[in-house]
Amino acid sequence: MILRRFLLLFVSSFFVLPAALTEEYENRLRVLCYNIHYGQGNDGVYDVERLAEVIKETRPDIVALQEVDVVVERSGKVHQARRLGELTGMAVRYGPTQHYQGGLYGNAVLTNLPILDVLINPLPYTEATPEKTTYPRAAIAVMMKNKNGKPFRFISTHFQHNVEEDRVEQAKAINKLFADEVPSILAGDMNAQPGSEPITILEKEWKHAGKEPLAPTAPSKEPRSRIDYIFYRSDETFEVISESVVDEPMASDHCPVFAEFKITGE
Repeated sequence: MILRRFLLLFVSSFFVLPAALTEEYENRLRVLCYNIHYGQGNDGVYDVERLAEVIKETRPDIVALQEVDVVVERSGKVHQARRLGELTGMAVRYGPTQHYQGGLYGNAVLTNLPILDVLINPLPYTEATPEKTTYPRAAIAVMMKNKNGKPFRFISTHFQHNVEEDRVEQAKAINKLFADEVPSILAGDMNAQPGSEPITILEKEWKHAGKEPLAPTAPSKEPRSRIDYIFYRSDETFEVISESVVDEPMASDHCPVFAEFKITGE
């Protein structure tokens, strides 16, 4: 009889603990931002499988990706967005910004949450000239359901790398495009350091997931500059639990940025 009671108590405890953990997990949102350098690591090797392992190690619910090739010659004509979705077991949505070497180049979102809608929003940029190479820029915005069933918006973007005026206008465009009251998370490679004008403009509408001083993200071998960010808007929906830069020196020329939020909205 004593043994039977002990076994019943043990079994009951075994099943109660996971339920408690599940309830806690349901109130968390794990976010990753990663510029994948079109699949090329610092060893010169194009390795999407390696990138997928980096992503999976953080166990994210949503991922903002930049510099994603789709059937581009330089990266072996791999559909990197689809392949990363397959390797991580996550749904993928791709936001191309330009044609490149027979394929497409742009941003993407991975998620394990229900997707409601997708919009690709072009951003202002300066046309390339023989003297200066620039690229079209955009933001892919995915509406999805949070773990509490409420909708929110997740945005992946990539600002111009070599024209400060473009970054300023792109920051202004982001603020204007997403000026509504929808709870939102914005993640991307802004190519701008803390305190610069583009970041100051974004800070008028968005809050950093990280606390000052923000750790550097690039170059990944010996990071010196913070140019990759996770922002959010709506204190009624998101509460930051933690933010960190993932120490990954090989898979890309950028380190990923990871943030965990508590979902506070009813």
